[in-house]
Amino acid sequence: MNFLEYLGSRHQQLLTDAYQHASVVFQCMVVATLIGVFVGVVTYRSEWAGNLATLTTSTILTIPSLAMIGLLIPVVGLGVPPTVIALTLYGLLPIVRNSIVGLRGVDPSLVDAATGIGMSRLSRLVRVEMPLAWPPILTGIRVSTQMLMGIAAIAAYASGPGLGNLIFRGIASLGSKNALNQVLAGTLGIIVLALLFDAVYVLIGRLTIPRGIRV
Repeated sequence: MNFLEYLGSRHQQLLTDAYQHASVVFQCMVVATLIGVFVGVVTYRSEWAGNLATLTTSTILTIPSLAMIGLLIPVVGLGVPPTVIALTLYGLLPIVRNSIVGLRGVDPSLVDAATGIGMSRLSRLVRVEMPLAWPPILTGIRVSTQMLMGIAAIAAYASGPGLGNLIFRGIASLGSKNALNQVLAGTLGIIVLALLFDAVYVLIGRLTIPRGIRV
């Protein structure tokens, strides 16, 4: 059975695995974005706090994904929980770092002007600083998403959802007639999903970033 025949005979299962893969990455990115931006907002005004936040999330990213999931299995069990926890933690660094860099890069004169017209600190953050810091924050989200697309495949080790199951099954059955097809289908599926997510982020950027800021 060649690769195209394999895709035709397994398309329903492939679509299900692709949906599960995209869903878990999307959900983890939402959580990681909320946590990462919050940490950035809380720490960007302090040099040591910002460095601590960046160092902590950098340290998490150095833990091998297989080891991270393996350590989580005895605590939360198999399946979705270790996958969600691991992916969320791995997605934090680019978002936290870019949130801090973006917020620190806002022109102080604009903040002073907002203060001069009577804006509160929260209003300045929401209406002035966050919109100006949004481009680097969005870049951090894009980088995190691309990372998690690949890392999510390792979740199959803990019976997690997604295209990683195809890759692991193919590797486990090397030598059988469909082993290579399974690995190739899982790998190409992840690449296609990563490209689709990135295209969506490009569209979001065009819709949410004013042309003057993009330039």
